[in-house]
Amino acid sequence: MTVRIGITGAAGRMGRMLTSAIAQSGDACQLVAAIERPESSLLGADMGELMGGDPSGTLITSDLATIADQLDVLIDFTVPEATLQHVGICAAKELPMVVGTTGFTDTQADALAAAVASVPFCQSSNFAPGVNLTFRLVEAAAKALAGTVDIEIIETHHRHKIDAPSGTALSLGDAVASALGQDATALAVHGREGRTGARDRKSIGFHAVRGGDVVGDHTVIFAGDGERLEITHRASSRMAFAQGAVRAACWLVQQAPGRYSMQDVLAEQEIES
Repeated sequence: MTVRIGITGAAGRMGRMLTSAIAQSGDACQLVAAIERPESSLLGADMGELMGGDPSGTLITSDLATIADQLDVLIDFTVPEATLQHVGICAAKELPMVVGTTGFTDTQADALAAAVASVPFCQSSNFAPGVNLTFRLVEAAAKALAGTVDIEIIETHHRHKIDAPSGTALSLGDAVASALGQDATALAVHGREGRTGARDRKSIGFHAVRGGDVVGDHTVIFAGDGERLEITHRASSRMAFAQGAVRAACWLVQQAPGRYSMQDVLAEQEIES
């Protein structure tokens, strides 16, 4: 079965990368719908031509509700406000949804959870397989070194990223806190300035760097007395994120309603292999 995929933010950097990932999938999936915001100057443009190729027949539209019935799954990498609108439509149409949007407030996250209760829904801060392996490595290190090290998380992204720390950095903090049996929010210290006093070993430091065209670098530092362990993931292209999201979309259409993450996708496919 060829999975019919729609993508939101189709004309953006991630939307174009998702389009390329779908094209590279062969017969596994097909781009059926490309959605952009109502004020986009590219409405009506053909995605094939936008990607520098032949016309594909998939025209950019702002009307997700009208074309939702043509889809098997929607992939959304936009902003929280837009994602919540898209989720409402998908829930009404019982359409599975893959979400890579980050930066939700607590209120928005609660609204998202309530809206997707009846559909297959996969959300991750990062869909790159290497990052998801990094989560596991960080959790293992935190368990092994608990109470003997200071833990700091440093992330670097391009100048255009609007949320900080990144969703991936926060997920790394969750992995550390989970290993320690703690709540990451309670342990988080975001940057430091002035006379802060001695560092609390129980805290988790977060530091966000923004500049240039960096796709995404994340490092977790476990600093002890006499040694330091650093676990780093560097993304050189968004293609890893896009291929992971497409992989998740093809997996999600076979799942029962419920909330999933990229960890679930990878875990099940590891069992199958």
